[in-house]
Amino acid sequence: MPATPTLALVAHDAKKDVMVDFALRHREKLAAFNLVGTGTTGGRVLEACPELRLERLKSGPLGGDQQLGAMIAEGKLQGLFFFVDPLSPMPHDVDVKALMRLALVYDIPMALNESTADILLRSARLQGLQTTSDTPEVGTSKS
Repeated sequence: MPATPTLALVAHDAKKDVMVDFALRHREKLAAFNLVGTGTTGGRVLEACPELRLERLKSGPLGGDQQLGAMIAEGKLQGLFFFVDPLSPMPHDVDVKALMRLALVYDIPMALNESTADILLRSARLQGLQTTSDTPEVGTSKS
């Protein structure tokens, strides 16, 4: 794992506000990572949190999903935060499924909603630490 892990922030249109709120709440933790975001999502997060190191990729339907997939396949992405809207039709649904498939194939941590993202952001694995079932969450101590 690289010295500074890279996380991707992606959100469907109906979930972009949720992603921005997530980034605002966790800006201190996210500052410890290199971030990439697809088009509008990346722009919205940077607008709300200009101090974050975030590289904007193309919009998802215009190739951003494939850019992230390439990063996964090349070992350049250590986590995927993709806030999915299951209630809206997605014209580029096949691209979204391909991205999720790569995350599964390469076994990178992936959060598809805010609750899981909150948990994942505290994980020792995402911090690049050696983990076991006895490893506590980062920032906590065993009682």
